[in-house]
Amino acid sequence: MRACHREISGAALAVFLLAFFPVFPALRSLAIGAAPDSASSLIQQAQRQFDSGDYSRAVTTLQSAVALAPSSAGAFYWLGRSYYEIRDYDTSIAQLQKAISLDSQNSLYHQWLGRAYGGKADKERSFSAARKVKSEFEAAVQFDPKNIPARRDLEEYCMDAPWIVGGNKDESAAQVTAIAALDPLEGHLARAAFDWGALKKPDLADAEYRQVLAASPHHIESYFEAADYWVSQNKPQDAAAAVEAAAKVSPSDPRLAYYRGVTQVLSGADSGGAETLLKSYVASTPDRSDWPSHASARYWMGRLDEAQDKRTDAAEQYRAALQLNPGLKDARTRLQNLEKASH
Repeated sequence: MRACHREISGAALAVFLLAFFPVFPALRSLAIGAAPDSASSLIQQAQRQFDSGDYSRAVTTLQSAVALAPSSAGAFYWLGRSYYEIRDYDTSIAQLQKAISLDSQNSLYHQWLGRAYGGKADKERSFSAARKVKSEFEAAVQFDPKNIPARRDLEEYCMDAPWIVGGNKDESAAQVTAIAALDPLEGHLARAAFDWGALKKPDLADAEYRQVLAASPHHIESYFEAADYWVSQNKPQDAAAAVEAAAKVSPSDPRLAYYRGVTQVLSGADSGGAETLLKSYVASTPDRSDWPSHASARYWMGRLDEAQDKRTDAAEQYRAALQLNPGLKDARTRLQNLEKASH
């Protein structure tokens, strides 16, 4: 299951896994939209700032682009993406709505508007925002039936959401079938998420992920999704195997440090190495919604300290994780247990 690193729970749902899928280069170029050369140059500059994690500067650059090209849907789209990353969901929604008003049938714009509504729904526990998540994901799929990430978002929303806001496991299963018809490998990933999330059958999910790895996919995200699942099942050896297979696809991917650190914490092996890896990940990567969060890395550092009976250090890491993401339930529970034990 896409352990979204957007550790969004409850109504945001499909987004929690929100964003394990990066924006593919072809889609990225399409997202720029029609704009004068000067505005297009600014949008490209903003994308570089976005990729480096400098979201505030990207916003400033994009505001200049909008001033030059107020009819550029792409500029508003990237503004929406940038505000999403800094968790200003209301502003993100407003910018993405402007992008859609200029390009109403753009699947990517609707997909990210759905994710922004998901962030707002989770943050505010808003049923009205949650209902809009599904409608935007459905629009994204309607306008581009081959948009597999949008189908995954819709699958997971229908799987996880309460019925009162549109949850429907039959509709989730239908997305699994549609994804498998488009791409068998992506179908295994979608089926694994459904087997675990909807059917609560880890043995079936496990078999699907093993088929994914046996196919030797070329996209590193497939390996990371399998690793996330095995981490959630406390299977460090299987997770580590997925991570090392991922390293063969892209040896320099910065996320490898996070995943290697996590699997070492789970296995109890080379604790010094795990700490170094997790600290390196936090220090060298931007905090972005489609990668493991810095909050999650802090949580695992806390787990490491707790395993070594460094209770004060563990509590400090859990507090740091919760400051970054108050929704990390296990970090909160572990911190509360440590605080009770200290009295």
